[in-house]
Amino acid sequence: MATSTVRVRTEPPPVDVTGRPTHNEAAASAVSWAAVAGGAFATAALSLSLLALGAGAGLSSLSPWSASGASPATVGVGALLWLTVVELISCAIGGYVAGRLRTKWVNVHSDDVYFRDTAHGFLVWAVSLVITAAFLTSAAGAMVGSESRVANASRGESVVSDANRYFVDSLFRSEKATSADEALRAEIAMIFSHSLRERELSPADKNYVAESVALHTGLSRAEADQRVSDVFTREQQAADTARKAVAHSLYWLFVALLLGAFCASFAATIGGKQRDHLHALHLSQSRI
Repeated sequence: MATSTVRVRTEPPPVDVTGRPTHNEAAASAVSWAAVAGGAFATAALSLSLLALGAGAGLSSLSPWSASGASPATVGVGALLWLTVVELISCAIGGYVAGRLRTKWVNVHSDDVYFRDTAHGFLVWAVSLVITAAFLTSAAGAMVGSESRVANASRGESVVSDANRYFVDSLFRSEKATSADEALRAEIAMIFSHSLRERELSPADKNYVAESVALHTGLSRAEADQRVSDVFTREQQAADTARKAVAHSLYWLFVALLLGAFCASFAATIGGKQRDHLHALHLSQSRI
């Protein structure tokens, strides 16, 4: 049985004018991680500083008096707009810094240089976002405070718990001397929390809560049933309002982050272009 052999034709490696083989790949990476890290830290620091400025402006515009100061809704909208401005400014500066600090690439096509600068700006945005989420979230939330809806989004559990306690306490408002103990209030709060997740108050839970309210407030059973229904409806409306506020805040946060990524990428191309057009200063020129 005859066997056939297959010959593979191999091309010799390319050589330069001196006869030495050349390589198609560069020895160094195309990513200047030092420049990316510098731009990311600059972005995170500027974001925290601008958030502090916005928190101070928001607190100065609030007032406990009804006739003075901005309304909480106005402050919430202003906080979301300021968050967008913070992302635009900090990401643009961080991307520009990375573009100016990155290594100058030689023998690279201009289109590839533009892509690399854009990628450096995007990496600055990504690294700064990770740094902010990992280390600066608690500090930023503490500075923004409870007046901002963005802060409420990160503290949603405590806000809902406080609201639940308020509605439970309103069930037992009465001029009667006796009042419900803390264990009963905690139990009813748990019932309301479970009912909110189930979207309705079951008849058994409603009867139990109504009997407790009638026992500790002196109301009739019909009045207790009506109070339980009214309070639970109010809590449902409050929970739905809080849910919508948090959803709108997250939508704005998503838009702000996208704008930040775009600004960082675009600013990096500007910084990189300016860095490539700067000529090296010769020693003879530096002595003049």
